[in-house]
Amino acid sequence: MTNEQKIQLEAAAFRRLLKHLNSRKDVQNIELMNLAGFCRNCLSKWMTAEAQELDIDMNDNQAREHVYGMPYSQWKDNHQLPATAEQTAVFEAVQAKNK
Repeated sequence: MTNEQKIQLEAAAFRRLLKHLNSRKDVQNIELMNLAGFCRNCLSKWMTAEAQELDIDMNDNQAREHVYGMPYSQWKDNHQLPATAEQTAVFEAVQAKNK
């Protein structure tokens, strides 16, 4: 596999991940964080960081819109539910472990 093929493959896999997450709007970010240690917001932050490394003009809002497929505020209004007390407790325990 050439380096260009590897980059194309990784990009295609990332697009597929975003498509999958878009099809599962029912899965809340806090659930992703509690189970996998990352969420849609993490992906957008990683995109922003990589854009800076590559000298590509992209801010947090643009990255979030790319990951969410819509403005973040719209996604929150339409799809984000309040975290339950149990979800918040698990999140805090997981975050404490990761420090």
